[in-house]
Amino acid sequence: MLMNSNLIKDLKKVLPRENVLSDYEERYVYSQDATNVPEIKNVADAVVFAESVEQVCEIVKIANKRKIPVICRGAGTNVVGACLVEHGGIILNFSKMNKILEINRENMTARVQPGVIVADLQKQAEAVGLYYPPDPSNLAVSTIGGSIAQSSGGARTFKYGSTKDYIIDLKVVTANGEILRTGANTIKNATGYNLSSLFIGSEGTLGIVVEAVVKLIPKPQAHRVMMAYFDKIEDSVCAVNAIIEQQVFPTTLDFMDKNAIQTVEKFYPCGLLTDKDAALVIEVDGFEGAINYQTEVILSILKSANAAAIQSSKTEEDYNRIWAARRSSMGACAKLKPNVTTDDVIVPRENLAKLVCGIREICQKYRLDVCMVGHVGDGSVHPQIPIDYRNEDEYKRFKLAKSEIYDLTASLDGILSGEHGIGSLKREHIHKVVNPLALDYMRTIKKTFDPNNILNPYKIF
Repeated sequence: MLMNSNLIKDLKKVLPRENVLSDYEERYVYSQDATNVPEIKNVADAVVFAESVEQVCEIVKIANKRKIPVICRGAGTNVVGACLVEHGGIILNFSKMNKILEINRENMTARVQPGVIVADLQKQAEAVGLYYPPDPSNLAVSTIGGSIAQSSGGARTFKYGSTKDYIIDLKVVTANGEILRTGANTIKNATGYNLSSLFIGSEGTLGIVVEAVVKLIPKPQAHRVMMAYFDKIEDSVCAVNAIIEQQVFPTTLDFMDKNAIQTVEKFYPCGLLTDKDAALVIEVDGFEGAINYQTEVILSILKSANAAAIQSSKTEEDYNRIWAARRSSMGACAKLKPNVTTDDVIVPRENLAKLVCGIREICQKYRLDVCMVGHVGDGSVHPQIPIDYRNEDEYKRFKLAKSEIYDLTASLDGILSGEHGIGSLKREHIHKVVNPLALDYMRTIKKTFDPNNILNPYKIF
């Protein structure tokens, strides 16, 4: 307790008193994130709210001197335990560093603090005719800092790429409290190592991102979304391949299986066809004059690929309704049982049907319900499994199923995450898809940047 008391005193010397939380209840609620775990076993020693880069530097210096962990937190929406506290330490919350510092129309860039909400950046960029495409499903609350830490993707990754493709410069506080700049305010940069790529997806284990410059692009003039239903999952995957083979490049190629369709329609009725085995959510965008042509081509392909029914947006209300259905899958699944878990596995698209059918078989084997959605254009699947953690037998079956799903993914030349990250939940499985030498190099990089192991320690591996 004396060490904790002295830590609080040191933190209050560099931060306003109201920005340092020390009561147990306050520390408890910030020691968890959106990860669904049976219980919270460890609690932070302090929770702090930084308002400036200088304050972050001082906080890190205190932690490094005391050799205690610093776990960064944006909105806490990650689902892999990346923000969970395992060894005490300081939760560094960025909700007060949430300013869009600049949107530069000439350079087509934005300079932002880590606590900026993704949807807010999109709205401000679009207000001046620009566009920030990355769209994690929780973009209404998730932050840029969290997106960088987890290398977030989203439905638009198929056409536009993910967060990593839009970061051109980072300002990072290192483990000893110094400030590192990783890039430049230019679209191209072949000057030395690409340090930004080390920090993107590193889950706060190498440094703390306190500012980012992101690339923007011109805002598309128009968009339209279609929902195509299939009587067999295999037909929906074949349709995806048929669209790509015809050199049509939709904004999104997303997927919902029968359980996901039925669960969404049950809790958030929006006119989905619940008797179908799968559905594709296909969006096109671009110049107004090209939308009808793209739609006609895709509709023709879908009909040839055995689509049983097709819904197409005619108004903005239709567009929002279809996307609301797709984005509601996790919330709907959460209503089935007290707990819900979601995962993120990805394979080469040629193996996608095997992955989806294999996950179904594994969940049937272990008597588990599963709702599957995903970004099938890039081979990504999110199995959402509702369970009751109070049921010890069900929890054991879930753990076995999860391990087999990862084994299946590895056998199909896939990886354990395309956009959620590894955190603490998947680290025991990372060896299944990353070879030992690569893991050794990762550990060497970690030790180089963080010799005292204070930055979100023991996450990823």
